[in-house]
Amino acid sequence: MAESATGTNSNIGLSVPKKASILVVDDSTMMASLARRILEKEYLVHTVSSGEDCLAFVKARTPNLILLDVYMKGMDGFAVIHELKSHKETADIPVIFLTGDERNDHEILGLQEGALDFISKPFIPGILLQRVKNTIELSTLQKNLQSEVNRQTQKIKKLTYEITQALSSTVDAKDHYTRGHSARVAKYSAEIARRMGKTDEQQEEIYFMGLLHDIGKISVAGNIIRKDSRLTDDEFQEIKEHPMAGYNILKTITTLPGLAIGARWHHEKYDGSGYPDGLIGKQIPEEARIIAVADVYDALTSKRTYSEIRPQSVVRGIIEEGKGSHFDPEIADIMLQMIDDDTEYTMKEQL
Repeated sequence: MAESATGTNSNIGLSVPKKASILVVDDSTMMASLARRILEKEYLVHTVSSGEDCLAFVKARTPNLILLDVYMKGMDGFAVIHELKSHKETADIPVIFLTGDERNDHEILGLQEGALDFISKPFIPGILLQRVKNTIELSTLQKNLQSEVNRQTQKIKKLTYEITQALSSTVDAKDHYTRGHSARVAKYSAEIARRMGKTDEQQEEIYFMGLLHDIGKISVAGNIIRKDSRLTDDEFQEIKEHPMAGYNILKTITTLPGLAIGARWHHEKYDGSGYPDGLIGKQIPEEARIIAVADVYDALTSKRTYSEIRPQSVVRGIIEEGKGSHFDPEIADIMLQMIDDDTEYTMKEQL
């Protein structure tokens, strides 16, 4: 965080530092002193005389702006700004280059490295003050905008999570024997994705897909879902329609287009004997292949109307047996690793 107290600039209507901190980096004592005299009435000014000292300074505190001389003994300005931009902690500090050289190629290189402006030496006080002011105000505006974007993004993520949880609960509520099923499938699916090396964003996406993979069951009659005896052929056919029903519900959600994938294809089997489309092997979207393993695993480790929780060894055997037929072998192997890691057998429905 940049060290500053904040106030309001009435000219542009945004919050800017009252006493912004500026670091002047110049191996000329005369130039550094001149910059200090021009700026110190409005800003907190610090000076160092080398690129190495600049990097040491920013490790201890973060200025609102760095005025960086291009030509210095040791590390020159280009090396310093490259180092600053290479680290997350210092990448966002705005930099203005100071130079007595009017070569265009150096100015282009500086801008490519991330400098926001160039100021020629010797300084003209009014120009130096105005460019410093403009840069700090622009940087502050960008940070305020980014902060608002981040706030709204988090708000949307929270809303998305709450809506998907609510929709998931409507499915589980139709059958008290499957309550919590969707949340567990989501959790197992995200863990499989993590072990596959997926990014945090991909793990989150598959978590939501897992939460809503059974959303199509809201279209199935409750007496069929809750039936504790063998289903008739007609009843089973109605059950088999829930993937397409879920797909049709979720396909209109354009902000999370992947949601419909898990709903439609989580009952496909690797050997092509699944439904609704009879896809084979890698034709089945990877996310659906992940959810398929997690879905079966949870069914085996939960109490249902037709079965008790299976012993862990039995569950492991069923997953192993389904490799290459029901499940993608590589994804099934990851599920088997998860089972082997769960030495206390906690990965099941908690009754």
